[in-house]
Amino acid sequence: MKFNLENIRHTAARSNNKFAFKGLLRKLKYAIIGKETDKGLIFKLFIYLVLIDAAYIYLKPVFYMLTTMVKDLPDLMDPSVTWVPKRIFMENLGNAWEGLHYMKSFAVSLGISTTASVCQVVSCAIAGYAFARLSFPFKKFWFLCLIFIFIMPPQITILPTYLVFLKSGILNTAWTVLLPTFFGHGLKGALFVIIFRQFFSTQPKELEEAAKIDGASVYRVFFRVMLPLSKPAILVVFLFSFVWHWNDSFLQGIFMSRAHVVPLSLGLTELKDYLNALASSGSGGVMGQINLLKDEPIKMAAAFLMIMPLLVLYAFAQRWFIESVERAGLVE
Repeated sequence: MKFNLENIRHTAARSNNKFAFKGLLRKLKYAIIGKETDKGLIFKLFIYLVLIDAAYIYLKPVFYMLTTMVKDLPDLMDPSVTWVPKRIFMENLGNAWEGLHYMKSFAVSLGISTTASVCQVVSCAIAGYAFARLSFPFKKFWFLCLIFIFIMPPQITILPTYLVFLKSGILNTAWTVLLPTFFGHGLKGALFVIIFRQFFSTQPKELEEAAKIDGASVYRVFFRVMLPLSKPAILVVFLFSFVWHWNDSFLQGIFMSRAHVVPLSLGLTELKDYLNALASSGSGGVMGQINLLKDEPIKMAAAFLMIMPLLVLYAFAQRWFIESVERAGLVE
């Protein structure tokens, strides 16, 4: 009887150890693989690896720009200096500031980008509301035309637009950029109309019906009911329009190339061309290469001065911008 009890105890102990070992393996499996695909350690490591790689791809040029613009000639010619300079040389920023005529060009860029963004918000919101809620003749045809404008390369309409501005006498002025935005056009105007149309299409019709029962006209329904609800779409369109107008050098380079004071995007291009021409015309061979090497930090400093306002804007508005993109339906 005693022998049987001892066997039973050993058997129970082995069973408990076996169950404990299986439980430990199960917990380890859940920790590594997860009960669901997106809960395990392997999946999280994969996601972090992808995010780190993507961040490296986008941030490496920025780090290169920041480290290059504070290098002097000895650091540039030293092959052992790659990222961290031996000393901080701030004169490149001063040269870039003077070469860009920064304050005047900054004021022009700020004025054009802000005015164009506000005009596109108003005009594109009206057009988007019309496509989403109103009935008018040939509505589907005009929307197809809008889609065609959206997919059509801007190079196709450059020449006729240039001739129209030339005959109107507004060439090389800010009106060439601002005037189309009054009518829901301009840089990426068709996209902004589509964004507003998508947003207004998702709003409940009961809001309009209740306002119309109270005697509100179409204009009052839009400005007092629908437009206040479209704050996410307004913020998305305003920021997109502001950034694209700020960075645009194609259209502004064609329509404003001979303006008295050019925006920062054109000033950056002109500064680079001037430095390249000055370096190549001075002398050839080794000295020419050294001159080009000396000008590289100035170009990087000029690029930093151009994107710095956008970085400040993003630092303050990124949370509202991300929320607005989700609420505006752009991720659906």
